[in-house]
Amino acid sequence: MSSNINVLQVIPKLGYGGAETGCYDIAHYLSENNCKSFIVTSGGDLTKYVNKDKVKLIRLPVHSKNPLLIFINGIILIGIILFYNISIVHARSRAPAWSCLFATKLTRRKFVTTFHGTYNFSGKLKKFYNSIMVRSDLIIAGSNFIFSHIKDNYSEFLGFKKKFLVIFRGINVDYFDPSTKLDTDEKQLLKKWEINKEKKIILIPGRLTSWKGQELLIEAINLVKIELGYEAFHVVILGSDQGRDLYKKKLVRLTEQYRLTNQIKFIDHCKDMALAYKVSDIVISPSIEPEAFGRVAVEAQSMEKLIIASNIGGSNETIINEKTGFLFESGDANALSKMIIKTITMDEMSVQLIAKEGRKNVIKKFNVEKMCFSTYSEYKRLLN
Repeated sequence: MSSNINVLQVIPKLGYGGAETGCYDIAHYLSENNCKSFIVTSGGDLTKYVNKDKVKLIRLPVHSKNPLLIFINGIILIGIILFYNISIVHARSRAPAWSCLFATKLTRRKFVTTFHGTYNFSGKLKKFYNSIMVRSDLIIAGSNFIFSHIKDNYSEFLGFKKKFLVIFRGINVDYFDPSTKLDTDEKQLLKKWEINKEKKIILIPGRLTSWKGQELLIEAINLVKIELGYEAFHVVILGSDQGRDLYKKKLVRLTEQYRLTNQIKFIDHCKDMALAYKVSDIVISPSIEPEAFGRVAVEAQSMEKLIIASNIGGSNETIINEKTGFLFESGDANALSKMIIKTITMDEMSVQLIAKEGRKNVIKKFNVEKMCFSTYSEYKRLLN
């Protein structure tokens, strides 16, 4: 049966986010399991790493929310489905999902969606637009948090014939493995960042946007400095502003206001995220809105680093509090500052114990192989 499965995944852009890397991982997994694998996307940095011998890459402007383009994309997808005899179409975002629904209805192929985020809505029109993600034959939620969000907000679209389940996102634990990084690479990265390793390093990865909590983090660092009376560690805020230059300027001003410019560094990009984790001692995910999954928390645990995260969204599922990491009250700078002080003053034996438990937790629950196998198994069940 497996050799007859031709899967077409559709995603707006193939970048380095969780949805994109999940699409990339499954595409290659399918080809390695005697399936034919296709990706339709408008482009993205990750496209250059797609193995063209294993995965057929087709470029379409599926990132567009223009209704006319959505319709035209649907027409083109019909041609692709028929030409390549596609069995399953898997959409990973709302705009292309509308094109996919149209195409799969007319070609009578199976339609799968992965609900990657909470997709906020304030009115009926936006909710209707979001509802495309639950109009498929198989709806995949990336966490129990997202599963509950769908049930609470889109129950009227969930017919009894639809299959609706959780498949946790996964990461490549071989890539995010502390034993694979060389001391020379670590020294080069620290030199590039202009950081001397005489103090501990706190890393905050994630794009610069208000809901990711960088403002809260800076306020917490200021409280830690007041409490301790000195700069006890370096802080690296790692992420692009993606055109939000006003927010970046706001963060820089806040850093200057609290006189933290010697302690906090803003780094736009790091091509080797595993190495960025490796040179760090503590990783923080201070989001003030729920993370659908919270990839940072999982990657940090896999790299055997202490992780501190907000107690909302996916982090509640990926971190076992006080055992594989630490949760703090979301939006509370004072609670975060206390947690930072707790972690930087922990004895080495306790740090190592949590680090080892963190990696075991990820290997057991959030391994990319498990995600790919579960998704592939559901594809087969859907066709059978």
